[in-house]
Amino acid sequence: MPYRQTPFAPDEYFHLVNRGNLHCDIFRDDGDKARFLFYLLYFQNNSSPGNINRHVKKFLKNGYFDFEEETGEKDSLVRLISFSLMTNHFHLLVKALTDKGISAYMQKILNGYSKYFNLRYDQSGHLFQGPFRAVHIKDNEQLLYTSAYVHLNQREIGYRGRETEYRWSSFSDFVGENRWGELLDPSIILEQMAGPDRGKSYKKWVEESGAKESTLDDID
Repeated sequence: MPYRQTPFAPDEYFHLVNRGNLHCDIFRDDGDKARFLFYLLYFQNNSSPGNINRHVKKFLKNGYFDFEEETGEKDSLVRLISFSLMTNHFHLLVKALTDKGISAYMQKILNGYSKYFNLRYDQSGHLFQGPFRAVHIKDNEQLLYTSAYVHLNQREIGYRGRETEYRWSSFSDFVGENRWGELLDPSIILEQMAGPDRGKSYKKWVEESGAKESTLDDID
């Protein structure tokens, strides 16, 4: 699978997007989403995931993965800031930690998930439409609006007004308890929110941002 030759400089933020080939569904059920989510969280590091099926079953049953957080800065490729998994595409907001971190991270995710998907559904060929799209975040305003854009995607599938209820997005982790601990780091966003309850302030800001109706739509 070819990858876009984008310079992923350390300490820079990027909005990563990809969708199914010919707009096909890349997630057919919750098991698929849980598998992909496991990859997003775990492959931030150069670790072996072990028995992935066990982790996925644990999540589907209890709402959490059965693995220890191993996110030491020394062996991490990226830092995951936010995510949203839709039926035929996904959005990620990540921080690069090494020169080749994002490329290695996405290669592990997309190659691993494609092999899983093709084996599960007895098919072959490209699951994704091509190289993932990477948009460099150039300033803080773009960073904030991209986080809102990512978290409003579930409006497309009937979650308008209750976006934080969508299980396959990090929006609820910003507003309430972070389900993933150090494996998801919303601090760069939440630290900029006012008031004693920054999660509540963030939710209000996102709802009023108009981000999903903005010019960012051209990345879909």
